[in-house]
Amino acid sequence: MIRAIIADDERLARQKVRELASAHPDLQIVAECANGKQALAAIREHHPDLVFLDIRMPGIDGFGVVRELRGEALPRIVFVTAHNEYAVEAFDVEAVDYLLKPFDRARFDRTVDRVRREGDAGARRRLLDALDRLVTAPERSATHFVVRAREKIVFIDPHEVTWIGAEGKYVRLHLTPTVTHLVRQSIAEVERRLDPSEFLRIHRSTIVNLRRVKEMHRGVGDDFVVLLADGTQLSLSRRYRARLADFV
Repeated sequence: MIRAIIADDERLARQKVRELASAHPDLQIVAECANGKQALAAIREHHPDLVFLDIRMPGIDGFGVVRELRGEALPRIVFVTAHNEYAVEAFDVEAVDYLLKPFDRARFDRTVDRVRREGDAGARRRLLDALDRLVTAPERSATHFVVRAREKIVFIDPHEVTWIGAEGKYVRLHLTPTVTHLVRQSIAEVERRLDPSEFLRIHRSTIVNLRRVKEMHRGVGDDFVVLLADGTQLSLSRRYRARLADFV
């Protein structure tokens, strides 16, 4: 029997994991938690074999929960999150698996199979050691984008991206006029992680790769038009025009 805890600040997310887990007779959910503090208390009380651990939670985040358990018996960890920028970090700390929301039953079942095969206590110790290296390192700029594509995780070099457009809570990476990828990050989050000498915010909803800019000319009203090498035309708003002046 695999005794597991679900830790996620979204009630519907916890409910989904519980429902998918119910299809596995050898997987028993012993507790549910809505934040990192509750997760720590439940882990110490129940000593589970496995924790489905959200990364972004109020107070202590998922990485913080694992760090707080240093020196204690560490359960197997499956990170569960809607934010794919953490995928590489999750692999870096050698979590058993990484479930990117929204995931389906087939993906969840593969994770449970992986947990069944994962019995190496040394791997969990390596998770702690790798986590220490991660949290003590300076914040890194984006060396790649991580996107989910048909049950795969794809790594995209930022230099392949022509421009980035905001779509609500998501951004769309435009590699070519016909090849795009949707990423669950806000445009502000993406902007913070990009090299400002190569990528420039030209509108509240647009970031461009400066290497792909061909020309700029006046458009309608106070706005300018930025023409990219592939023929794409984007608006440069008055608010962001001063930023571009530093590069021309």
